[in-house]
Amino acid sequence: MSQEFRLGAFAIHWLEGGVFEVDGGSMFGVVPRVLWEKKCAGTPDNYVRLANSPMLVQTPHGNVLIETGLGNKLSEKQKTIFRVRREWELLSGLARLGLSRESISHVILTHCDFDHAAGVTMYNETSGLELTFPAAMHHIQRREWEDVLAPNRRSAESYWPENFVGLTEGKNLRLIDGDSEVVPGLRLVHTGGHTRGHQAVWLESEGAMALHLGDLLPMPAYSNPLWIMAYDNFPLDSVAAKERFLGEALDKDAWLLFYHDPAILACRLDHDGAVREAFCAE
Repeated sequence: MSQEFRLGAFAIHWLEGGVFEVDGGSMFGVVPRVLWEKKCAGTPDNYVRLANSPMLVQTPHGNVLIETGLGNKLSEKQKTIFRVRREWELLSGLARLGLSRESISHVILTHCDFDHAAGVTMYNETSGLELTFPAAMHHIQRREWEDVLAPNRRSAESYWPENFVGLTEGKNLRLIDGDSEVVPGLRLVHTGGHTRGHQAVWLESEGAMALHLGDLLPMPAYSNPLWIMAYDNFPLDSVAAKERFLGEALDKDAWLLFYHDPAILACRLDHDGAVREAFCAE
């Protein structure tokens, strides 16, 4: 999947982080299937197929990975429950680009749900647990990390402790309060909504701009600010954040980058929320 998308001096590659299926009602909340299936294909039993495609951003200041995929720690039972249709092959994708685990300088998590964070750690050849990217600084909102350490009953189902073993603040974990720059041209902004500490990623290089809104905008079908997941912990915050950031992206003619869409990896929207230009998976 690792075809290259150019954004100024940045090269972006989508890597194989696994594919799974999620209940359509959970993905679209109060939006009825008769509406959402016009924009997103569903299975006969009402599931939606989601890619988990980490984005490698190669910049003049280092290699940055946005999201980490499903990882290699899921049990056979979990693979059945989550209807995994394609395995995590992130490291193979890096190798095809001539990169190793140690080549990644920064890892960004928009939030810490397992489908975004399970690739932070991995089982090695002896089934030992270790950090997948030992040389990387991992960037997470402080509010998100607080909820990882002390999850409520709802978030505990998705914040798995084994995904964060080995992360230590000040060593390989950078906790962010609000907005912050990771490398020149790559900036994190707190959004909230999906989770309390959910963040988005702005990218800017040589006048070109892109925005990754994480699970606030998992695919173009969610361009209507009122279309949100049942998984969103703070739904009104999601709506407000989408209105704000989609408006900014439109004003700046920015590309929108997607982690979960199996077909459209990046696009620009028009004023009606329709895709007017797309970069698609091969």
